[in-house]
Amino acid sequence: MLYSELIHPKISEVLARAGHSSKVLIADGNYPASSAMGPKAELVSLNLAPGLVTVAQVLKVLLTAIPIEAVNTMGMPDDDPYKLPHDPPVWNEYRSILNAAGRDLTLSPISRWDFYDAVDSRDHVLTIQTGDQALWANLLLTVGVRKPQ
Repeated sequence: MLYSELIHPKISEVLARAGHSSKVLIADGNYPASSAMGPKAELVSLNLAPGLVTVAQVLKVLLTAIPIEAVNTMGMPDDDPYKLPHDPPVWNEYRSILNAAGRDLTLSPISRWDFYDAVDSRDHVLTIQTGDQALWANLLLTVGVRKPQ
């Protein structure tokens, strides 16, 4: 039995092969996961139903399994019809999760189109598609290094 909260076999397999600077996308329910991903990335669909599971739920579990050195959100273009006048509420939830896990990480938005380009990289190893309905909920994680015990 594993000590980590992560027990999904495919996600565990891909993360075990990932190394420093690998990218993991936790995609919301609106993200075009089957067509917007890196050339060697694997897709795991956890979108059971609208709202199940959420990006935040996946983030909590991944924090128990891998070191993370950067967290990028998808920035909101000025001309986007769904642009909010403030940070999306879900971003505060992510900040709380990171703080509770003792991770000193800042959410760094990158523009929507640059976000797609970042996902379309050779470093992108995994997309976890969720059923999250929150707007602007996508997270792109950069795997860090495991430090000596």
